[in-house]
Amino acid sequence: MAALAVDPTIRRQVMSAAREVLAEDAGAPVATIAGRAGVSRATFYRHFGSRESLLQSVALEPQPAAETRILTAAKDMLVRKSLDELSIEELAAAAGVSRGTLYRLVPGKAALLRRLIEVYSPFEAIRSILAEHGTDPPEVVFPLIGRAIVGVAGERLGLMRAIFLEVSANGDTLEGMAPLFAQTLGLLANYIAGQMATGRIRPMHPILALQMFVGPIFFHLMTRPMVERIVPLPIGLEDAVDELVAAGLAGLTPRGQVA
Repeated sequence: MAALAVDPTIRRQVMSAAREVLAEDAGAPVATIAGRAGVSRATFYRHFGSRESLLQSVALEPQPAAETRILTAAKDMLVRKSLDELSIEELAAAAGVSRGTLYRLVPGKAALLRRLIEVYSPFEAIRSILAEHGTDPPEVVFPLIGRAIVGVAGERLGLMRAIFLEVSANGDTLEGMAPLFAQTLGLLANYIAGQMATGRIRPMHPILALQMFVGPIFFHLMTRPMVERIVPLPIGLEDAVDELVAAGLAGLTPRGQVA
């Protein structure tokens, strides 16, 4: 637990989220910043101690300001065009940096996509949950993961769809991103396999169990904007994901047990 309290990746994750949130609302509370980062308030306070300490850390870190501008501009552009269509010159201009600065911070489109996934995907939030709750049962862990996915991906649906299309349509891109995906998926699969060994999840291939849990959440997030234009949804995003998590838990619970 002591190592988690000084995890530099989590600090970067929270600071990146803070820069986004504070740009929208300079008075945003800790709960909003932690929610955007996909971490609990307890995790936030273990890493920063106070909101003032976070603000000071953000103010004293000069380089990520340029990187944040680049990533913010890139995520907005990728909603409208593919990675191949993205112009480095346009990206540098939109971010207000030189081409040299851009290439120093993100040396190429593959590096740019990897950094976007690292910063804006729910992967780091999921790894943090598993580090903190790896021995807890699915009834504890799965709802936390569901809320983390909503907190991180839910506000960036356009970018998540763009990343999914980019990775699924481009074999070279997927090959380059494989280690990044494998790290988080491997941790999830290991957790699920361990829960199967205890009898908490019914036996099946861990990847199938993972798809059974995450698949409906991902599908809902990807299709919700389209569905809402056709049929009004009388349920909020978080409540919808909570119901999908409960259904996934019920489906994964061994026969004869109550989820």
